[in-house]
Amino acid sequence: MPRSRTDSQNSDSRQIASHLDLDEAVGRVDGVLDPAVSFQSGEQFVVEGALRREPDEAYGELQRRFADTDLVPLLQETEEGRPVLVLSPRSEMPNPPETSARTWVNLALFVATLATTTWAGALHEGVNLLAEPDRFMAGLPYALALMLILGAHELGHYFTARRYGIDVSLPYFIPVPFALGTFGAFIKMKSLSPTRRAAFDVAVAGPLAGLAVAIPALLVGLQYSEVVTTGQAPSMMMGGADAGSSLLFALLAKLALGEAVLEGHRLVLHPIAFAGWLGLLVTALNLMPVGQLDGGHMAHALLGGRRAYTAGVATLAVLVVVGLFVWSGLLFWALLIYFVAGTRDVPPLNDVSRLDRRRVVLGIMAFALLLAILLPVPPSLYGSFGIHSPYL
Repeated sequence: MPRSRTDSQNSDSRQIASHLDLDEAVGRVDGVLDPAVSFQSGEQFVVEGALRREPDEAYGELQRRFADTDLVPLLQETEEGRPVLVLSPRSEMPNPPETSARTWVNLALFVATLATTTWAGALHEGVNLLAEPDRFMAGLPYALALMLILGAHELGHYFTARRYGIDVSLPYFIPVPFALGTFGAFIKMKSLSPTRRAAFDVAVAGPLAGLAVAIPALLVGLQYSEVVTTGQAPSMMMGGADAGSSLLFALLAKLALGEAVLEGHRLVLHPIAFAGWLGLLVTALNLMPVGQLDGGHMAHALLGGRRAYTAGVATLAVLVVVGLFVWSGLLFWALLIYFVAGTRDVPPLNDVSRLDRRRVVLGIMAFALLLAILLPVPPSLYGSFGIHSPYL
């Protein structure tokens, strides 16, 4: 169908506006930013200077002024903490939206992961589903509990992202035909967060939603778990756990089992409890303040990009040192986190705005929760708990 004259004029106007030169771009920021330095870097325009408005108001005005162009304003900070405006063509933006959503892939991976976790749960109960497929119910308690925990975590991200207008995919579950039955799940962020507040809320929503399912699952499962002496504990990967290996786990074990949890004893976890315990570990892993992990996004929102990068490198260094001198398994986790999450986060469009006090407190509590999951029971609490860390 041929375009009308009005459509053609609008298209031509947009095409002209999308090819601004540097002086025209700088002119459009007048009254919002006092340009001190401006230059062109490839297809991007960069303008440094002092903001003349509050960050949120300033960014909203910049969006309006460049709405008729193909330039996307990114309000960032320099290494010294000064505001800098980067005007980037949409084609140069990270994480461009996908042209089509293939929900059948998400559904197929969900079904496959449900099958592999059911297989793993059945093996936990001593049932080989290849030989006895009619006994698949033996694997469902573990599978359903773990899938609910992982699903809650990812849907926490999903719905919070949608609330902020961020383009995001449905969860992708990762099935594996061995070990735990899954390597977890993830979602794809297909557009940038608009502000630090949005980035923080999306990041923290996943761990909180996952814990809201994991902790009740652990408490319920502990009611059906066994307490045995260390020599009687199963040697298989799924089943045995030292209550003293995690402060939060010890608190929950004492809450569920009371005086039954003593020094020299281990827990043989019911499949639901084991899924809840894995939920704690998944939460702790994601709360690490490193790169693209949830904790990395939170650290960026709280501290800014430069300090968050420093915190991420320091966290990896601590994992390596503890892995070398305390528990070698942390070396594997340090490498995994580095290759999966990197050390740098993708900044939001408006990376100058600050978090309010409520979010700062929530962030501190979330990182305190990370320590409560990872740190063993300290010797000072031995008398109260009746249990101790297996590492001390």
